[in-house]
Amino acid sequence: MIMRTHTVQVGKLTIGGGNPVSVQTMCNTDTLDIEASVAQCERVAREGAQLVRLTTQGAPQVKALAIIKQKLRSRGVDIPLVADVHFSAATAIQAAHVADKVRINPGNFSKDLSQVRDLLTQLFQVCREHGTALRIGVNHGSLPAHILESYGNSPEGMCQAAMEYLAICWEQDFPHVVVSLKSSNTRIMVQANRMLAARMKEMQMNYPIHLGVTESGNGREGRLKSAAGIITLLREEIGDTFRVSLTEAPEEEIRFGKMFLPVTGDHLQVTGWDQLIVSACYKWAPGLLDGTIDWKTLPLPFVEAPFATKEELKDFCMDLLQATRCVFAKPEYISCPGCGRTKFNLEETVRAIKQATSHLKGCTIAVMGCIVNGPGEMADAQYGYVGEGKGKVTLYKGKTPVMRGIPQEEAVARLLELIESQQK
Repeated sequence: MIMRTHTVQVGKLTIGGGNPVSVQTMCNTDTLDIEASVAQCERVAREGAQLVRLTTQGAPQVKALAIIKQKLRSRGVDIPLVADVHFSAATAIQAAHVADKVRINPGNFSKDLSQVRDLLTQLFQVCREHGTALRIGVNHGSLPAHILESYGNSPEGMCQAAMEYLAICWEQDFPHVVVSLKSSNTRIMVQANRMLAARMKEMQMNYPIHLGVTESGNGREGRLKSAAGIITLLREEIGDTFRVSLTEAPEEEIRFGKMFLPVTGDHLQVTGWDQLIVSACYKWAPGLLDGTIDWKTLPLPFVEAPFATKEELKDFCMDLLQATRCVFAKPEYISCPGCGRTKFNLEETVRAIKQATSHLKGCTIAVMGCIVNGPGEMADAQYGYVGEGKGKVTLYKGKTPVMRGIPQEEAVARLLELIESQQK
């Protein structure tokens, strides 16, 4: 399906309307640490980021964001800034005075459904006054309660959650909106976005779409998940902007994401693993995700690279099959990329957990930095490691907390004990 969208202006960046697909990222700094946030924005801008998002959970962060923006502009850095808001419609309205774009999540914008229309009306007014765009960002693991009751935690539910908010934008003639449906499950992410594109076409809506596989993790596995989902949709001309979410430095998200463009299978000379990931996902991911390719009939390895041995390529192919949900030969890791809400060193923790649990098969482990990307965002994970703050961690079995207040230095070992006890 070819998705024709209208344009949305975000600072100097034009999204949609046939403009080139843009690549964006998110700071993993504490927004209140102004100098660190400014420095990171400068670094990602140098790497080619066209948009950068910052955690904005309350009034102090809105004030800090205003200072960050002023400092960047005074240094000649004009990258548009997005305020990432959760759990507070009032904060979203405040942030619209400052940011170039505000991201809200229907799952937690307002618990009172009767207030959503009035709150959005207020937000639209401020956005119009200040030339601020909006992103309606639906996440698979944090759908509104009434959606879960009717649709469950499904692609249909994700699409419906977005359409309810887009209907209000449509009724109130507020076009400055980008919409996203994200999941850590590549098949659900692809299905939901196809469904959204079809529904918008049916309703004669043409809002630009932001793509992403959320909590995809790190390393080769994280890159494969992101590339499989995003490239599959870009090939179908669905998507106007995207973010590769990695539990790594934001600069790495940009370096890797830029390889997706232009969206063709032959623009890369495969000289390393990242190029191989992009090339293989362009060639194989759509069929593997849709089931039009029977992975059991594929020879292993079914990709070629002069720099890798046959055994290394076989491991790579198994990782691609896992990223496209065909077969699970390793543990499945879901980890958020980190942001200003993160309560511990995510990159180090993910590495430690992967090292401790790599021998386990058939289990899904989520590593989340805070409550926003915590129990709800773990979606279908079997086990979870979630930061509480103050050096403490909660361990989950499914979405049920089973161990609270564990010191971080003990938490990886306790997680391994929990999983092994359940597998016995």
